[in-house]
This record gives sequence, C-alpha cells and structure tokens, in this order.
Amino acid sequence: QVQLVESGGGLVQAGGSLRLSCAASGSFFSINAMGWYRQAPGKQRELVAGITNGGRTNYADSVKGRFTISRDNAKNTVYLQMNSLKPEDTAVYYCEAEVRRGPGRTTYDYWGQGTQVTVSS
Repeated sequence: QVQLVESGGGLVQAGGSLRLSCAASGSFFSINAMGWYRQAPGKQRELVAGITNGGRTNYADSVKGRFTISRDNAKNTVYLQMNSLKPEDTAVYYCEAEVRRGPGRTTYDYWGQGTQVTVSS
C-alpha cells in the first residue's frame, strides 16, 4: 500500500507565499510522475503542476511564473512553492503520484488527502 501525506496548507493574504509538501511512503518499486491538483468549491479538480522523475515540469497557465514544482527523489517527496498568491488560488490542493508497484511498466495513481489553501484579499 502507498500513502501520500501532504502538509503546508493554510491561510495567507494575497501576495503571500506558501510551500506545500507531499511525501510518499509504503511499499513500491518506483514513482514516475508526481503532480499537484486543486479543487475549488463548485469546480472540477484541475492540474496545477506536474513533474516527471527526470525533472521535466509543466504548469497550468494560471500559475506560470508564480508556482514552482520540485521533487526530491531520494525522499519520495514533491513540493509546490506558491508565490504571489491570489484569492482565486483558494482551493483544496491534492498531491498525486504515478507509482510502479513492481518492475513492470504498469503504474497506479495514488492521491493524498488534500490540504486547504485559503488566500484572503
């Protein structure tokens, strides 16, 4: 079983910064891509940023230039540095990981429990 545990959410004023962390633990062979998603009330979950195990990144247009995703493969941890936060960034942020349980190519998606980010105006 694989667990993803997120931390770092909270309440911040517009223009402020937060750093989210997500650590994977349990029994698995390796982790491919990892990513951060968010879901605001009444909206669908959307991709915020993703990173491959080789370090290639992609971002939603709405966060480009403000958010930075990174990972520490030795710690099986992914981070999201969020700067210049806006009220519209308010959402529950979820960590996701594509995990290989064994040496084969099959991957399984795992999700964290979510962490609330609230940006006040």
